[in-house]
Amino acid sequence: MSDILRSVQRTAHGLHKAGVISRTTMREFDALCLTPIIDFSPAKVRELRLKHNLSQPVFARYLNVSDKLVKKWEQGESKPRGAALKMLVLADQKGLDAIA
Repeated sequence: MSDILRSVQRTAHGLHKAGVISRTTMREFDALCLTPIIDFSPAKVRELRLKHNLSQPVFARYLNVSDKLVKKWEQGESKPRGAALKMLVLADQKGLDAIA
């Protein structure tokens, strides 16, 4: 999240506490601040792994999945989804330290 968005979110939380912004509006705003989820192609999964110079088993440990699943993602036999997809997005946008 950018510094600007973080500041706006803090301001919105303050306005919510003061009763100016409803709980529903605050929930909608918080949802907009979440990291957007994008699809990962087989090439993009492999590219991310190689960018960090990791083997499939080590990359899988970062994501808390099996190395066989990483292999399936890279070969296009399966697609990342759920929590693993979120971890891939975070690792791609913020680096492996964000998920380690």
